[in-house]
Amino acid sequence: MTPQRHAILEFLFDCESHPTADEIYKALEDKFPNMSVATVYNNLRVFKEAGLVRELTYGDSSSRFDSNTSHHYHVICDDCGKIVDFHYPGLNEVEALAEHVASFRVRSHRMEVYGTCPDCRQKH
Repeated sequence: MTPQRHAILEFLFDCESHPTADEIYKALEDKFPNMSVATVYNNLRVFKEAGLVRELTYGDSSSRFDSNTSHHYHVICDDCGKIVDFHYPGLNEVEALAEHVASFRVRSHRMEVYGTCPDCRQKH
């Protein structure tokens, strides 16, 4: 494991904000001035394929990365884009119900809740 790869992974495990590749790059560029954004993207791809991180895609915005690979959901701020994890085990049965009702073989599901975070509410 290269020092850059270790730093990227450590940053993801310590970070609760679901950063973009660019945010990871900016956070680590002082420590690794020769590291490129491509290095960050390549390592994120490797981590994703290894099951160490999940890639979160929301519309046209940049992918965000989550080191919490357990099944959970996200609350997303409409104003600043902040993403917060939340768990709700009652939704786990949704996949079984979808398979039964639609005769699909369900691979996964995701749920997103949108609103305004406390910081943005306080600004308004």
